[in-house]
Amino acid sequence: MDFQAYVFDLDGTVYLGDTLLPGAKETIAAIRKRGKKVLFLSNNPLSTRQDYFKKLTGLGIQLSLAEIITSSVVLCRHLRQSASGAAVYPIGEEALRLELEQNGFSFSTKPEEIQYVIASFDRTFTYEKLVVSLRAINRGAHFIATHPDRTCPFAEGELPDAGAVIGAIEGMTGKKVEWVAGKPSQIMAAAIGEYLALEPAKILLVGDRLQTDIAMGRWGFKTALTLSGVSKEADLKTSPWQPDFVFPELWGLNRLLEEAS
Repeated sequence: MDFQAYVFDLDGTVYLGDTLLPGAKETIAAIRKRGKKVLFLSNNPLSTRQDYFKKLTGLGIQLSLAEIITSSVVLCRHLRQSASGAAVYPIGEEALRLELEQNGFSFSTKPEEIQYVIASFDRTFTYEKLVVSLRAINRGAHFIATHPDRTCPFAEGELPDAGAVIGAIEGMTGKKVEWVAGKPSQIMAAAIGEYLALEPAKILLVGDRLQTDIAMGRWGFKTALTLSGVSKEADLKTSPWQPDFVFPELWGLNRLLEEAS
């Protein structure tokens, strides 16, 4: 199949930790040589777009800053449409707070002032953050999240991700998260379409996680699973989300490129 654009997840797909995965650089270069669009997309909000740009270029990947989007970027973009300048309580790290600040949102730790509690990947998660969230949500604050990933792949193994924070707040309040910005949400699907100016069927989304990357297929994208991150071949047997293609690592995508040419 000949796709007009390729969207790449980062953690577990292009690299793992600080190590570029086999064939990633060559495969992405081959796609560019064919004149196709490329977009790098991460649910992980621990880094800013500038951080990802620096990391990818340092690993030898050629790209522009405009070719990178994250769940925190999409969350801010979506939230601005309905609640520009709102007072928020982000349960997340510095990169998320920076993104929110740059988009005009203010921060508060006072439950009576907080309009949105934002769950995210937070390695500084504390009991006090739960207390503030509980009181704010009980007073009517909205409950949203950057992304739903339960864990995040690292070279040393998986770490608890935003899904753990969402679960804690849902269990505590009895209220479900209202919306999630990252994969596999419709919010993210719309953002991808707008960034690339293409219909989903013309885009191949490549990632390592069945529950997020491959689940994006529900919105009309074609999907490819790389077995270099979280999801493994055995997981395909029980997953409701099935990829159109499966590759051991990103270099396997070269076969599709050769067939298309």
